[in-house]
Amino acid sequence: MQWKLFADLAEVAGGKHAEVDAEPGDTVGTALDELVADHPGLADRIYDDGGELRDHINVLRNGTNVYSQQGLETELEDGDELALFPPVSGG
Repeated sequence: MQWKLFADLAEVAGGKHAEVDAEPGDTVGTALDELVADHPGLADRIYDDGGELRDHINVLRNGTNVYSQQGLETELEDGDELALFPPVSGG
């Protein structure tokens, strides 16, 4: 399964795409855990001091925020696209 990473998250991970060991039937949370295991520098950026995902981090599955589905417990399906976005601001 592949993650698309944006902005400074891509910089921390060393690229805009990261392959992880997750399969259909696993959860988005499992895929996120694999991503952080492969790129530990992401942990401080996406998790708070209690180990919870920061409120401003957006986790998308097929372009939809997983929190409109079952959160990090959303099950993966074959061909899913995962994306991780830091806060977005404009002016």
